[in-house]
Amino acid sequence: MIDIIEIIKIIILGIVEGVTEFLPISSTGHLIVATALLRPAFSDALAGTFEVFIQLGAVVAVVLFYARDLIARVRALPTSADARRFWLGIVVAFLPAAVVGILLRDFIKTVLFNPAVVAISLIVGGILFLVLERSSLAQRATTDSLEAVTLRQALVIGLAQTVAIIPGVSRSAASIFGAMASGLTRSTATQFSFYLAIPTLGGATLLDLILSLDEIQSNDWVYLILGAIVAGGVAWVSIGWLLRYVAGHNFIAFGWYRIAAGIAILLLVAAQVI
Repeated sequence: MIDIIEIIKIIILGIVEGVTEFLPISSTGHLIVATALLRPAFSDALAGTFEVFIQLGAVVAVVLFYARDLIARVRALPTSADARRFWLGIVVAFLPAAVVGILLRDFIKTVLFNPAVVAISLIVGGILFLVLERSSLAQRATTDSLEAVTLRQALVIGLAQTVAIIPGVSRSAASIFGAMASGLTRSTATQFSFYLAIPTLGGATLLDLILSLDEIQSNDWVYLILGAIVAGGVAWVSIGWLLRYVAGHNFIAFGWYRIAAGIAILLLVAAQVI
């Protein structure tokens, strides 16, 4: 039987995922902490699967948000060298994280999914964002369109994204950081990160679902699907907001937020609240 209190908890977690997935502040990290605070009824074994599965809603959101552009880029494949280079770049950027994620999946879920790791990752990532934005790298960026992204830049982005297997690092933060460090403008880096999310999050969700089917009970599907639906709706709004934000702002505010959030989580851990 489904408990209304548990449904409310799942909705809250879905909102957390939707708000944080495409912002460079770590959706997985926020979900780990929120789950530790809310203590939903599903088992510890399912917790990691839930935190991965509801990313499916964010994947659907970005596909729908860019649907017209995605269709145009797919149709252009046979005739456009730019389109082929773009999709090859996405593949090159996706592969490092795919390989590392498959090899280290069990270690990630059993060892790294805890609030202390999240806190440290948030703080370190926040400091790196502040350093990046104050360095000359951000000012020297010259790649201002997705079609101009080279395979070398795509590989750098992909290697940077592998660090995001550590909860709290943030997939979007790692890919945006790698993109800006390799010469992409802030806006282009953010857009590339959105496109890269489709195979990265989609692949991670499908793999985790296949490998976790024996742990999922009938009632769990209600939680998983509801969380994904809520996350997708909120993520749609977050994508549009972030694109508007980066058009006129840098990432310094996110750097300070990450540091403050990390310190707050460490205090909660020290107080044994989570």
